[in-house]
Amino acid sequence: MRAFSNFRSPKNIFYGKNAFSQVGKEASLKGSKALIISDKIMDSLGYVNECQNLLTKESVSSITYLGVASEPTDQYVSESLELFKQENCDIVISIGGGSCIDTAKAVAVLATNGGFIGDYMGGKKIAEQAPIPHIAIPTTAGTGSEATDVTVITNTSNDVKMMVKQPAFMPEVAIVDPLLTISSPKTVTSATGVDALSHAIEAYLSKRAQPMTDTLAVSAMKLIIKNLLTAYNDGGNEDAREAMSLGSLQAGLAFSNASVCLVHGMSRPIGALFHVPHGISNAMLLPAVLEFSKSSCISRLADIGRIFKPESNVSDEEAAELAVTSIKELCLQLNIPNLKGWGIDQKAYNEVLEKMAADAIDSGSPANNPRVPSHTELVELYQVCYDYQLAVQEIR
Repeated sequence: MRAFSNFRSPKNIFYGKNAFSQVGKEASLKGSKALIISDKIMDSLGYVNECQNLLTKESVSSITYLGVASEPTDQYVSESLELFKQENCDIVISIGGGSCIDTAKAVAVLATNGGFIGDYMGGKKIAEQAPIPHIAIPTTAGTGSEATDVTVITNTSNDVKMMVKQPAFMPEVAIVDPLLTISSPKTVTSATGVDALSHAIEAYLSKRAQPMTDTLAVSAMKLIIKNLLTAYNDGGNEDAREAMSLGSLQAGLAFSNASVCLVHGMSRPIGALFHVPHGISNAMLLPAVLEFSKSSCISRLADIGRIFKPESNVSDEEAAELAVTSIKELCLQLNIPNLKGWGIDQKAYNEVLEKMAADAIDSGSPANNPRVPSHTELVELYQVCYDYQLAVQEIR
């Protein structure tokens, strides 16, 4: 009998078409004035105004912070936290991708616990006071941040992505409405979709996997693998968007409890130093990292290979290779570039290889990987990933 495991999730999760309509009622149960953290794109699409109207109907007033313009930084956190305090808000609502949600997570905790968000990194400071109620509303099917107790904030003073994981950072309510993802352009759909797939795969391969996370990770992989290309090629397909939103949510719940591994550990320094969006950098790294890890997780990778090709009657070794090959093929079809193709200068990249390897190890995520790399192996893997080629191979 295995040792016990712990599983955390938001107190309430609303998902499915028109779930967004519940934001006013939920907010009215939490307070009377909301800070909405979003960005200018969400505002231009009308989502912020729609949220405000839904709040008004339930007698909840609101103000907006629309300054999130890239991966979340400590500057966004301090600006929105100051606004929260000035306006005497008592609820935080995030609308957008993972950047908006992660920013709101930090505000919700710092508003009651104080300090700098970096203080909480590595458990140096524990959030002992209950956070401000946070309602998270994703508009992409990818990060899963609405269902995790993790926030990743870039420290602008040293270009380090600070990963903070504590129960207090879990949103109180997640509202997952696939209709909000229809506006996502193809590039966002592909990057966030592979990001969600990375979450599910790493949760399944993690040394900290447990039966609950396995169930969610497998379900998420099935939904994403079956529907990502359809959502990418036909963004208006509501069924595909609904499946992707559910898959992303399940993957978020899975990795929040089982943890991510080497892909995410390597991805954060790339994002911090070269400002590559998180989902894209994960997608760039996934095939090469799986090749590196394969020898230490044949059985589990074989399970993934059989999700891609359930009709295949092959050995575990062949099915594991099929998983890697299928992911390469998927990334090719989604036009995922390598780091060189993204435009990262090779000289600048080589100059920070040692720092990226050290920062990746310090994040703790690589330690959860089936094959844990040394510092030297991480440097070598970063070099491989720079101009990694997604060679087309025959899929059985």
